[in-house]
Amino acid sequence: MVHAAEVLSHVAALAQAADPPQAGSVSTNLARAQTAFSLAFHICFAVFGVGMPWLLLFVEGRWVRTRDPVWLALTRKWSRAFAVMFAVGAVSGTALSFEFGLLWPAFMARYGGVLGLSFTLEGFAFFAEAIFIGMYLYGWKRLSARAHWLTLWPIAIAGTFSTLFIITANAWMNTPGHVTEVDGKVVSAEPFAPFLAATAPHQLIHMLLAALMCTGGIVAGVYAVGMLRGRRDAYHQRGLRVGLAVLLVCAPLQLIVGDWAARVVGNEQPIKLAAMEGLGHTRTHAPLTIGGIYDEQTGEVRHGIEVPELLSLMQGFSADHEITGLTAVPPEERPNAVLVHSAFNVMVGLGMALIALSLVTGVVVLRRRRRGERPLLPTGRPWLWAAAASGPASMLAMLAGWEVTEGGRQPWIVYGRMRVDEAVTSSSGMPAIFTGTILLYLGLATALILILRRMATGGPELAATVGETSTTPDIPDARPAPASPDTPARVRGDGDGGDGPGTSAPTTPRTDPSSSEGDAR
Repeated sequence: MVHAAEVLSHVAALAQAADPPQAGSVSTNLARAQTAFSLAFHICFAVFGVGMPWLLLFVEGRWVRTRDPVWLALTRKWSRAFAVMFAVGAVSGTALSFEFGLLWPAFMARYGGVLGLSFTLEGFAFFAEAIFIGMYLYGWKRLSARAHWLTLWPIAIAGTFSTLFIITANAWMNTPGHVTEVDGKVVSAEPFAPFLAATAPHQLIHMLLAALMCTGGIVAGVYAVGMLRGRRDAYHQRGLRVGLAVLLVCAPLQLIVGDWAARVVGNEQPIKLAAMEGLGHTRTHAPLTIGGIYDEQTGEVRHGIEVPELLSLMQGFSADHEITGLTAVPPEERPNAVLVHSAFNVMVGLGMALIALSLVTGVVVLRRRRRGERPLLPTGRPWLWAAAASGPASMLAMLAGWEVTEGGRQPWIVYGRMRVDEAVTSSSGMPAIFTGTILLYLGLATALILILRRMATGGPELAATVGETSTTPDIPDARPAPASPDTPARVRGDGDGGDGPGTSAPTTPRTDPSSSEGDAR
């Protein structure tokens, strides 16, 4: 899903942070704003490129094993939504390819070669993903059910690696190394320098979990809203269950990875950690401050809740561990702590809320299982409202996390080596480029909303007639049935010429519960 153009996925350093008071021509500010907007838009599709194929693998795999048409209905609906989002993501990624060359030419000229392997591998992964997506979308009725399901594996693997290769480039920008520069020019670089960056391991895992959480949360939210509107059939229950399970399993794991990431940041980018925590002055016995607003004049956080000594204990396992404060560097080398600390609070707050939902849901599911109650997942209105909110919450937490990652690196585009204002273009045409980019993305967003609304037709009719635990043993075999004079031609499915992978259409596709008709019409 991530286009090769995205390359520095998150040169949002440039962008996602508000411009420090010491920096910033109009050109720099516009370039930052445009890059921030473009990357924020694109990454929302990139996460679906990582997460959705794995969910499709599960639901289509269930259909291959059980022939239950409800699983097929979920597969068909999700595959169409995935195709639309992939197309929009490809367009937004292509626009980014022009932005990096136009807006940040000095950065690309100096360090483009250092990150060349990451870009090259991302390109291979992207095209491999696109090829197999074509096979998957046009393979309905042309491949057997199992072969069709197998085409999802390269899509899921390539989509995941496509994103993660780009993350290595961003990790190197945060902690550059394995490069030799003379007089501002790179004279030698390890080919695997991006993969050897100190922040690469935790950024890769953190982003993978975030992508799965966002995908699961949005899927769960869609079906929760449908159930709040009275659609309590098996189709909506299973969609909710699959999406919510992914979200709630990943949320506690994200807490562990986040703790690991904070330790690495404290060692490698101490000023970023100071901005995250709103710590103005270097000290031992540093408190952990929850919430509040950082005051640049006093170097303190106002209206926050302090937990004495906890930050030192978490970072160094000792209250005597010293934490570097923002005043350790000159003002012109500090990030915007007001913005970074606020984004960090949003990310942590939403993450903790999702973890709490995960734990409470787990306890309730275990109790219902012991009592023999079905369904195991509670579906009262308060639970459904919580599930509906989990999608936007996970997406907002992901965007806030990128603000922390990139805004905390300011004013550097490559930490300690190149400043943002050294990398930006001097072109006078920035206002026109900025306006054109905003219009492009608004057009893409409008088209996406209209298409998805047309697809949001609720569950298929067959789901209303199939019980939650039922299977349909009389589903036709995965191989095409031979034609006979009394058998009509195949009934057209949604845009693929068939009703499911390798199944022949029954004569009553809209009413027969054993039909393999997967359309969510």
